[in-house]
Amino acid sequence: MNRLVANGDKLIISVPLLTCSVFDLKIDISSPPMQPPLLIDIDWDSIGFGLTPTDYMYVMKCSEDDNFRHGKLNRFGNIELSPSAGVLNYGQGIFEGMKVIRREDGRVVLFRPEQNALRMQVGAERMCMPSPSVHQFVDAVKQTALANKRWIPPPGKGSLYMRPLLIGTGPILGLAPAPEYTFLIYSSPVGNYFKAGTAALNLYVDTEYDRASRGGTGAIKTISNYGPALKPLIRAKSRGFSDVLYLDSVHGKYVEEVSSCNVFLVKGNSISTPPAKGTILPGITRKSIIEIARDLGYKVEERPITIDELLQADEVFGTGTAVVVSPVGSITYQGERVEYQTDDKSVCKRLLSTYMGIQNGIIEDKKGWILEIN
Repeated sequence: MNRLVANGDKLIISVPLLTCSVFDLKIDISSPPMQPPLLIDIDWDSIGFGLTPTDYMYVMKCSEDDNFRHGKLNRFGNIELSPSAGVLNYGQGIFEGMKVIRREDGRVVLFRPEQNALRMQVGAERMCMPSPSVHQFVDAVKQTALANKRWIPPPGKGSLYMRPLLIGTGPILGLAPAPEYTFLIYSSPVGNYFKAGTAALNLYVDTEYDRASRGGTGAIKTISNYGPALKPLIRAKSRGFSDVLYLDSVHGKYVEEVSSCNVFLVKGNSISTPPAKGTILPGITRKSIIEIARDLGYKVEERPITIDELLQADEVFGTGTAVVVSPVGSITYQGERVEYQTDDKSVCKRLLSTYMGIQNGIIEDKKGWILEIN
């Protein structure tokens, strides 16, 4: 029941907190209002790949033996965890990355979000966690994007990066799956992943550290894969390199992937990339570029590639949600620096142009990759 309270010259109306439920979405309706002011003070021309907190995040929970059911949008903010949460003690967590693009005609689109949902399910099974259904995942991403729509950069100025997380939040002491899990999504407007922008990457082949091993978790996007990569990455960047290229952990001669992306080589009309089996993350951009390249008439092979063969390539490029399709200008291996073609006539630039053309609606989407969310 509403109450009227006199306070000097002001009349305060006290309204009880209301909660509405629409399908799988629950939103607390109270002050502040659901839609914040539309104006955002951001220099879109200088935005990098960093965290800019937006308005809302999506949260959904379930117990160990249950299914995810009802999620809700909360104001972006900190979350509360037990010190004995599974994710903190045993690294029981996986994540995804995807981008929301604003087109010139004002439409807002996602690129193949169901593929991220499927990859999360594979990762969750490996990490002994329940996972959202494909519908729940995609619907949650859409809701989060729309709630933060004012943070989507103008056309050509970047994207709204979406970070879905699935983590074991229940308390556990012994080594075992957590008793409770949280699926959440937050977002941030971003520009180019690398500080050099669209400049070609300079990679360093690290022979001291491995990224993944056979039977491990290299093929899923678990959080425990990324912490160990920080030391070699920081070391490489301190020496002026963009990123680290890893070799296999058994023979030390087969190319695997870069810290931030999958890797491809070009030789003549052939494009090759290491097979995504066991130790290599099956990137969604990687999968899409393979299809695009074949449609454009290139011979594409997924096969083992030695570092010696990579050094003899005409071109090398990386693919990933964050880096998109990035040319590699040079690779340094055992003190030898090899440079590659990166001009506007390169295969990499042609593939990037086609990929971005489909995302931005310039090229017809014949494969059903684009999901409009407004």
